[in-house]
Formats: sequence, C-alpha cells, structure tokens
Amino acid sequence: MTYYDYNNLDKAEETFRLALEYDTGFYEVYMMLGELYTKKRDFSAAATSYSTALKIDSLSYKPVFFMLASSEFMSGDYANALKHYKRYLSQSGVSEKNRLQAQKNIVNCEFAMKAVNEPVKFNPENIGPGINTADDEYWPSITADGQTIMFTRQLWSGTTARTMGRTHEDFYVSYLTEEGWGNAFNAGDPLNTRSNEGAQTLSSNGTYMYFTACERSGGMGSCDLYFSSLREGKWSVPQNLRSPVNSPSWESTPSISADGTMLFFSSNRPGGRGGKDLWYSILRQDGSWSVPVNPGDVINTQYDEMSPFIHFDGRTLYFASNGLPGMGGFDIFMTTMLYDSTWTVPKNLGYPVNTSNDETGLVIDAAGKKAYFSSRRDSRYGKDIFFFELDESVRPNPVSYLKGRVSDSETGIALRAEYELINLSTSRVTVKSTTDEKGNFMVCLPQGNNYGLNVTREGYLIHSESFMFEGLHSALEPLIKRINLKPLKAGEKMLLSNVFYEVDSWELRKESVEELNNLAELIVNNPGIIVEIGGYTDSTGTDEHNLLLSEKRALSVVSYLKEKGISLSVLKYKGYGNTSPIGDNVTYEGRKLNRRTEVKIIATGNK
Repeated sequence: MTYYDYNNLDKAEETFRLALEYDTGFYEVYMMLGELYTKKRDFSAAATSYSTALKIDSLSYKPVFFMLASSEFMSGDYANALKHYKRYLSQSGVSEKNRLQAQKNIVNCEFAMKAVNEPVKFNPENIGPGINTADDEYWPSITADGQTIMFTRQLWSGTTARTMGRTHEDFYVSYLTEEGWGNAFNAGDPLNTRSNEGAQTLSSNGTYMYFTACERSGGMGSCDLYFSSLREGKWSVPQNLRSPVNSPSWESTPSISADGTMLFFSSNRPGGRGGKDLWYSILRQDGSWSVPVNPGDVINTQYDEMSPFIHFDGRTLYFASNGLPGMGGFDIFMTTMLYDSTWTVPKNLGYPVNTSNDETGLVIDAAGKKAYFSSRRDSRYGKDIFFFELDESVRPNPVSYLKGRVSDSETGIALRAEYELINLSTSRVTVKSTTDEKGNFMVCLPQGNNYGLNVTREGYLIHSESFMFEGLHSALEPLIKRINLKPLKAGEKMLLSNVFYEVDSWELRKESVEELNNLAELIVNNPGIIVEIGGYTDSTGTDEHNLLLSEKRALSVVSYLKEKGISLSVLKYKGYGNTSPIGDNVTYEGRKLNRRTEVKIIATGNK
C-alpha cells in the first residue's frame, strides 16, 4: 500500500500481483488493482479486476457494480456496462452522485451501442513526417486555402525529462508543398516563450491568431486568451484580450470565424450551465469585443464543453462535450447557427470518429471534406496529427476563397491597399482589412450568398467585383485575382460592379449602398474632382428605350450621391444605352457585362 499511496503505480501493481500468488481469492487486492488500473487509464484491465472481485464477493460492497460498469463503459464494452449500471441502480441506498452518473451513462451506452452498429466512414491517415515526431503534436489549425498549418508541439526538455515529466509547449508552422507538408519550424519569439503556449486558432488567411496561455504575468485568470499578428514573417508581441473576453476564471481553446467577427471559446466563468461552457464574443465596429454570450443549453450542459471550431462558412460549429449523449469521455459534435442566432440540436459525429476515449480539437478544411485531428494511435510514440474524409452527414457548407494581389496598373509595383468584402445577400460588410506589404490578401466566400469586393487606396480609383453564388451549394474552384489599381487622373474609368437596379428599372437595389458610399468618400477625399456617371444597357429592347433607361439609371446614382452631401457641380451623368457593349449581347454572361454603371474622371483638381 505504501507504493500505491506514493503513486508508484508500477511497483504497487507488482506488489499486488505478488500477494495474489499467495491468495488468489484476495478480494481487497482485486479491488485495489481495479482502482490502480483506473488511475493508469487501463480500463479494460480495471474491468477484469473488478469482475474477479465480484465473483469472490458480490454483496459486501455495493459500489463495485458502479466501478465495474464505469470501467467497462470507458473501455467500450457498452453492453456489459449497461447491464451493470442497471444492476447497480437496482440496489437500495446508492449515492446520489453515482445514481446520476449511472443514469447518464445508461443513456450513453444505449447511444453508443447503436452508433457502433451504424459506423460512419472513417479512414484516418498520418499527416506525415514533416509535422509528426516522437514528441506530441496536437491542436492543428489551418488556413482557408489549406496551404498553412499551425499546431502545438509538446517538447521534452532535458535528458531525463520523460521520466521527470518536464515538458514545454511551443507553436510550430508547416507549409504544403507538392511532396506534402514541409518540415515544421518553430514560430519563434515573441510568440513562443519559456512558458507554455497552445490551443490556438489561426485566421482564415493566416495573418493573425488567438491562443491560450496560462499563469502569465498580468493575466486575469488561470488561463487567458491572447492575440498576435504576422507582419513581414514575424509574429507580434502577444496581447492579452483583457475584459470582457478574459475574466478571473479560466478561458481557453479559442476559434475565430473566417470574417474575424466572432470569437468562440470555452470558459468556466459564472453564468454558465455548469463546468466549462462554450461562449462567443462579437467584434464591434470600434475594434473592441462585446460581452461574451452563452449560446444556451441547446449546446452547453452541466458538464464540460470545449475546443470549439467555427467552420469557414461562419455557421457550422464543431465542439467537444462530455455532457451530451456519446461514446464515453469527450465526443465531438456538430451544430449549425440559424439566421435568428439560435442553434440546431448538436449531432454526434458518430463512431468510430468518436470512441470511448476523449476526442477533442477537430478542424475542417474550407471545402468541408477533410478533417484534421490529433490522436495517440501507437503507444510507442506521442500524439500525432491525422486527417480523414469527413462523412457527408456531418459536413459544413463548402467555402471557396479569393486570393488577390494588388498592384499599380501602370508600374506593376505591389501596393498595400484597403479591401472589404460585402455580403450582397445581407448588405453587410463581412471583411474589412488591409493587404500585406506585397499587396496580397485572401477572403473566404461561403456558398449560397452573393458577394461584392471593393479595393481602395488613396490616389487610386476604386476596384470592384461581384461574385454571385446565391442558390449554389457545391464547392467552387478558388479564385485567383491580379487586381490592378488605376491612378486617379482625368480620362480614367472605373466600373461599379456592385451597383444594381431592379429589373427594367432605374430603382437602386439595397445591395448598391456600400459601393455608392465608397464612391461618395472618394469624391469627398479628392477636392476639385469632377466625375461623369455613365449608364449602359444590353441590346434587349429598342434603342430609344435603352438610352432612356441608361440615362435614368445614371441619374439615380447622381441623386443618391446628392443625398450623401455631394455637390451637383462635381457630378455629371449620361446614358449610353447599348452603344458601347463590352460583351457579346448573345449569351447571358455577355448581356450581363453590358448592363453596367461606370464612373469617368473628368477632372481631378490637380494642376
């Protein structure tokens, strides 16, 4: 017992086994071995020990049925666990705590037995030697284009570290090559420190991240969330998110939405349903985070929910829970945010994705097909990162993405510029940011919506494009764009791709507002500028009708700008009808190109 009391479990097991050589009917030793194996998480051996003890004496200690059932449950022997939980509950005088746990696990056993008989597709593959080592690799996070992966590696420090249990966690990064994932490298200081960092979420374009750090100087609680951004290949000094996201409680496992406006995380702060709950905070216009919201008891239970992952579609959430019906320990679930901000009933990802072990930290690529997770699948090695094809029943909406590079149309020199992505289906700006120093940017384009893109820089015309995905629900090929900004000077033209009218009408649709506001801002910021708004149509209808319609459409834009405070003295307009087609007027796409609104710079005010 001395070895056991001092947690020398291997030596204690050896001593217990020696005692059984002298007395094979030693009831108490079998009970102690069951407890010892439970501590070692060898639940199958624990169940065998408790079962042997029961054969010797089934009456002297009532909780043995509960202990046996729990060991069987955690080892995946659900049928026997169900039988022994029920046997335990049939006794009088059982503890309230064990009674509630037994009732909960009976539900889990019934769910698990059905799940095992109806397995989902699951063929995990090791992500490769560029990332996985003899050390532990876990908490993968990927960019929307699938080209960058960041993960946490637990390093053993010192020659006796494994026996002494000394470890150190750092962030590592790998890039995808034609041969597979390249050799991972340490993300470096100041991101990595002598303390532990982990449980990170990488932004969709890989330019910033949120992560968890514990017991840091200046922290608010035991573990807090931090932010760092990537500039010219180096991560910035991490910043504590402070209140209201962080609190004196525990905050961990963040996940940021693709548009950067919703931050999900797990916390045991007051106001939850019990244990660790999922929470989310909204990024305000001024750059601050809102008071975190608890999504309620559809998701959260009186037990623990953690490791959320909000997919690139902005609506599908994956998370781990040990409170919802599952296979044992933590299972991974999927839920979808509805348009009224409520959530669907979580769906278990099924067996064998979920098992009697703990499953946490699942992330899924933009296309919604490939999932990444960490697991210890060989006892000789540490945790490794794996990937598998996600079963169709639990896939999110597919997401495409746009990669752009901005440069000067005349010199070809890369430009840092502002860009914004507008969801034309909701008239909401979903992304507003700045390119990197080389003019590069990336935005996600979830299927089923229409989008408008505006790229702006002082001294240049606005570049706008539209992407019409409404009604489409299959994955599209990524878009790669070279965006050439035209210098602002007399004679130049720019297309207002995101100005729309009602059919055969000059009435502006609500989707046009953001683009017209950008045009108004351009005019205000360039005193002395004079512009002409030109309206164009396709060849449908008579020339007289098209000329009148195009003129009235151009006038509608002028009227909107006037309402925004722009003087009519700097605004001219003209209807061109179908006199300057840029499409073929035969196909739908050709006619669509011809129906357009253009802005021509008449004068800039510059001498």
